[in-house]
Amino acid sequence: MNVQFWGAAQEVPGSMHLLKVGDRRILLDCGLYQGRRKHAFERNRNFPFEPSSIDAVVLSHAHIDHCGNLPTLVKAGFRGKIYSTPATRDLCRHMLLDSAHIQKSDVRYVNRRRKRKGQQPFEPLYQIGDARKALSRFRPVHYGSGFEPVPGIRATFIDAGHILGSASVVLDLTEGSRTRRLLFSGDIGRKGLPILRDPQIAAGADYVIMESTYGDREHEPPSGAREYLRQCAESTYASGGKLLVPSFALGRTQEVVYRLNQLWEDGELPAMDVFVDSPLAINVTEVYSDHPECYDQEMLDTMASDSDGDPLGFRRLRYVRSAEESKSLNTRKGPAIIIAASGMCEGGRILHHLRNHLGKRSTTVLFVGYQAQHTLGRRLLEGNTEVRVYGTPVQVRARVERADSYSAHADRTGLLGWAEAVRERGQVLRYFLVHGEADSAAALADDLLAAGTADVVVPERGAEFELV
Repeated sequence: MNVQFWGAAQEVPGSMHLLKVGDRRILLDCGLYQGRRKHAFERNRNFPFEPSSIDAVVLSHAHIDHCGNLPTLVKAGFRGKIYSTPATRDLCRHMLLDSAHIQKSDVRYVNRRRKRKGQQPFEPLYQIGDARKALSRFRPVHYGSGFEPVPGIRATFIDAGHILGSASVVLDLTEGSRTRRLLFSGDIGRKGLPILRDPQIAAGADYVIMESTYGDREHEPPSGAREYLRQCAESTYASGGKLLVPSFALGRTQEVVYRLNQLWEDGELPAMDVFVDSPLAINVTEVYSDHPECYDQEMLDTMASDSDGDPLGFRRLRYVRSAEESKSLNTRKGPAIIIAASGMCEGGRILHHLRNHLGKRSTTVLFVGYQAQHTLGRRLLEGNTEVRVYGTPVQVRARVERADSYSAHADRTGLLGWAEAVRERGQVLRYFLVHGEADSAAALADDLLAAGTADVVVPERGAEFELV
């Protein structure tokens, strides 16, 4: 039995790990890689293995960097089942169809420019029909219910506390007379965040595949998320401009809306309208309402005490579905808060708002999530005074802010605490650190070794290890 790392190895996007037990092969996640457009397209289209050889996929959660390349896998010949929690299955119905739609729209826009230059057109990575075929292969399994994706592997989902339906996966492996327990962390959530329960700890493991996104830094306390949002709203209101919040439609948008609702309920939100400009975020929010079994006690108490019983809605909040209304926001007078996807500014409606407002000093851009290398969001955070949006140069005069207190990932202290709790419940022979840039993973590896962990590896892409 062995594991091979084909995505999120010394980087964040594109989670994908190949587990082999005997002649059986399963994928842990099949995420979309994001980065430089041409490189990302080639990487996502060309799998480093034969897709038809994969027997099953076990999916940790519905973020696109974990599930977004499933339609390509099916398009290329995969015919197995995809296992996830019920909430993840319901979210993926929207996430994958939206991903296909965005790719089609973005390629159409880019191809208009390429046609004028006499260049060959691009083809989208996959179509809506491919996404539907992938969705037909999902098989939902509840937290705590064991299942057998293939003979020789017994799997169990436990709550990772990251987004709705997110899971860590406990995999009990059997090959001949040998047995091993492998724990795949997925993305580890933070304790004390609103809406969802805290991460659940597995009862020990022999090997652990563990995320390391923030392995070299600490977050601001979650309590600071509301105050920072209030300050940005007040300063933008005073300037008469727009507060643009690039936000992942799944998870982050719901938390930002929850915090804005708190400010509204307490009379601390300036008199400015709030727009969630994302059909996907609207659909995702509806899925949230269908899965109260994932809520923590704070969310349940807030629902009971909220003035209208809806912590994800208030009088100044408007959800925008139509493209016409979205376009009208760019010519709307007066201050406003616009929350739009994508969170890394690599697609979606946020690009149109950035193109129209980055050049204005009255604009504030507030990042509330991780920005991967080579993305537009990362370039803005790095202070570039000119960026390209849809291939067109745009001057950056807006104020760019970052709020780490919104992260749904555990920070250095949280990761170390999670690893220690797993180790206390059974001897861990080796940690594999993934889903983190090289510096973050290396820093976490040093801390784990200093804390007494016997063996820690930060695998390169394509590295393969025997689970002895």
